[in-house]
Amino acid sequence: MDDIPPYPPIDPTTFDLIVIGTGLPESIIAAAASTASKSVLHLDPNPFYGSHFSSLPLADLPSFLSSHSTSPSPPGSASSDEHHDFSLLDLSTRPLYSSIDISSFSPDLLDQYSRKFNLDVAGPRVFFCADKSIELILNTGANQYMEFKSIDATFVGDNKGNLLNVPDSRAAIFKDKSLGLMEKNLLMRFFKLVQGHFAGEQDVKISDEDLQSPFVDFLNKMGLPPKIKSFILYAIAMEDYDQEDTGVCGDLLKTKDGINQLALYNASIGRFQNASGALLYPIYGQGELSQAFCRRAAVKGCTYVLRMPVTALLVDKDTGCYKGVRLTSGQDIFSQKLILDPTFKVTLPSGSSPSPPLQAKFPFFSPKDDRGKIVRGICITKASLKPDMSNFLVVYPPRSMFPEQVTSIRLLQIASNLAVCPPGMFVLYISALCNDDDQGKKLIHAVMNTLLTVPPPINSESNASAQSETTESGCAAQDETAESSSTGPSDPGGDPGEGKPTLLWSALYSQELTLGQVDFICSTPMPDGKLNYDDLIDATVKLFKEIYPEDEFFPQTSSENHEHDGDGDGDGDVSLET
Repeated sequence: MDDIPPYPPIDPTTFDLIVIGTGLPESIIAAAASTASKSVLHLDPNPFYGSHFSSLPLADLPSFLSSHSTSPSPPGSASSDEHHDFSLLDLSTRPLYSSIDISSFSPDLLDQYSRKFNLDVAGPRVFFCADKSIELILNTGANQYMEFKSIDATFVGDNKGNLLNVPDSRAAIFKDKSLGLMEKNLLMRFFKLVQGHFAGEQDVKISDEDLQSPFVDFLNKMGLPPKIKSFILYAIAMEDYDQEDTGVCGDLLKTKDGINQLALYNASIGRFQNASGALLYPIYGQGELSQAFCRRAAVKGCTYVLRMPVTALLVDKDTGCYKGVRLTSGQDIFSQKLILDPTFKVTLPSGSSPSPPLQAKFPFFSPKDDRGKIVRGICITKASLKPDMSNFLVVYPPRSMFPEQVTSIRLLQIASNLAVCPPGMFVLYISALCNDDDQGKKLIHAVMNTLLTVPPPINSESNASAQSETTESGCAAQDETAESSSTGPSDPGGDPGEGKPTLLWSALYSQELTLGQVDFICSTPMPDGKLNYDDLIDATVKLFKEIYPEDEFFPQTSSENHEHDGDGDGDGDVSLET
């Protein structure tokens, strides 16, 4: 008897909307459309939720990255029968990740705990307590499915391994011992000006001319010294590019936008009862956010099918317009609208001769808006970068590691109390925008070599072109730290006394950046280079409104009362529940 593929038939076969991929933008749109009483079918070829926004076990991350680093051959799709009124367009994935380097320095230790990790594919990420993502979580009730903990602190790092605390409030300024009296007075005066501006105090209101000027020029006008300007621009306003070099700056921040970012940061501090700082991180990892919106969509009637690849799109022979999808099971499902994970690409079947209407519309099926790359790194250690602290953010401003560094580098350390790793271990997420893979890896290696002892890898899976670079970087880092590690224990998982934490495992990879598109087929944006999700949420809301202009995006009913002060439960948990 022939084996029957484990693909269940889907009934009904017609929906208002089909969404392929359970990444964060797709999951939000599925939930919003279901809330607007649309019939939604949500498919994912993966056996898990989250796609490129997921949190994966250590054993699963390498295969996921590798599977999206090459262009597989389009799946074989049967040619359309003549009695049908549609043609088939093959659907496959395009490469998203490149220059993947995965190294294990203590495989025996890590193999014991492989399933105890929840590693963010799109890290580092945090939530500001008052940002758009938290507002969306509260307004939609998705907070019922998530819990958070506060990030302990934010630091600014340098190429000597120093981590300077960021004085992000008046109380923090008073306590900070690294600032001189003059620096404290200047910073206090600046924060008072910003607060007075938003309070509408006429005597301290910032002029319209200043609001439209570059933020760095306004900070210079306020007489702030370089260290304070760096704190404000890169550790509070969270800018990516060197704001003082207009020749390389890809995004010059205006004072109006910089002041708004400072206001967001200030409003985030102490907003929730058990979160003393401005930043939050979800227990079990960032993948919980996609799952929360999938659960919200399911409650509203969305149909979910995982492990279900889609092999082709159905398009009308006469008009070239989208009609539906063909599943790997062979079943055809129809819908009025389609949302695609942007890693999917549409191709003509080999040897096919498309009709003139389809030839005219086919260019619109291709992804657009490529916006460079971001390099990401994940490191696992058995010691914190700061012995007295578990969860914190480190920002390396442009030129802080070496003169050619034109973008900020961000590092987020997360500990086991957030259920992302076994007790006694720590996960470091590092990222930076870059123009190419070599430039990006240089940024990540600079941070790793400054903060960590990198031993020779025992197991390594890398692109051939990058293998020698990884090994050389590891050896260089080991040479640099030989003196500090000479008194350390011989255990490969141990940490060298007063020296740097020893690296147990690392993954480095570059990711393409796309904004998504709205045409005959709609695609969502990929994980961007920002620390939070505000830009992604803006793009997602815009996409929803373009496909459903008559429907409200998550209308809030009178029965939903989402207060902003959550009652924490447990050891510092921020549940955001009312």
